[in-house]
Amino acid sequence: MDEGENHTDAEQGAAEARARLRLRRFAIHIGAYFLVMLILVPLNYLMTPDETWFLFPLVGWGAPLAIHAAWAMGLLDGLTNNDP
Repeated sequence: MDEGENHTDAEQGAAEARARLRLRRFAIHIGAYFLVMLILVPLNYLMTPDETWFLFPLVGWGAPLAIHAAWAMGLLDGLTNNDP
């Protein structure tokens, strides 16, 4: 193997590690989102059943969560220039 192939393998390994880290962070984010929503929705219906205020945090947190999902899947990679 020449040095160019090793460099490419190292870059690919680093890219895979970054992708795993992105997915792990997204998993934590979505887990926290669902945990909080599991608390807020019943709380809304128990405390104020006439008002559906849980939709505000649901949408307000859901929109950034969708952006985080796109970032975790690598859909936003074209927006940044990480070339040395």
